[in-house]
Order: sequence, then structure tokens, then C-alpha cells
Amino acid sequence: MTSTTDLVKTITEGIQEKKGRDIVVCDLRKIDGAVAQYFVICQGQSPTQVEAIAESVGDKCREAGEKPTHVVGLGTDQWVAIDYGDVLVHVFLPETRRFYDLESLWTDATLTRIPDLD
Repeated sequence: MTSTTDLVKTITEGIQEKKGRDIVVCDLRKIDGAVAQYFVICQGQSPTQVEAIAESVGDKCREAGEKPTHVVGLGTDQWVAIDYGDVLVHVFLPETRRFYDLESLWTDATLTRIPDLD
């Protein structure tokens, strides 16, 4: 079993492998009633890239021995949510991300922005 922080790192690597952008890790551990310990939020520039990012995250996590409990949004590829229990991954198209603005929902969370790889 992978530690939660290692899982977040693995997810981030999967996102970066497919050039996912604007990665934000929301640490929800100090928030009562939070649905997970972490949200990892990122975006792709096209539906094809959103799907590729989601697949890359899945591949990297499987290599680490982790399987999601639920995946929603594949096929529409505007917002793919991947549930790893303690970590929820959200891969958005930019306009969908702006609309839902998940980062601002958790004002008490510690937000860590991961620099884009070019």
C-alpha cells in the first residue's frame, strides 16, 4: 500500500507525463468533514489531452499498486474525476475548471501549486 503523500506524488507525475498544466494539490486533512485527504486538480487543453492525462494517472498508480474506486467523466472529457479514496483527482478543460472553481471551495485548505513542466 502506497502512503497518501507518495500517491499524490505518483498522480502528479502521471499528470506531468502528459503535459497537464496548472496542477494544484489541496491538502484537506485539517478540514472537518472533508471527503478526502487531498484533491489534485489540473487541466488539459483539449478533450483528448484530458483523457490522456487521466489514463496516465491510472497507469502510474497501477504501477504503484493503487487502483481507483471510481472514475467518472471519461467519454465527455471535460472533467474526469478519479477517486483513490484518500485522494481525489480532477482533470478539467480550462473553461470547465473556471466554472466549478474547486480550489475556492476549500478556503481553509493548504494549496500547493506545482510548476508546469515545459
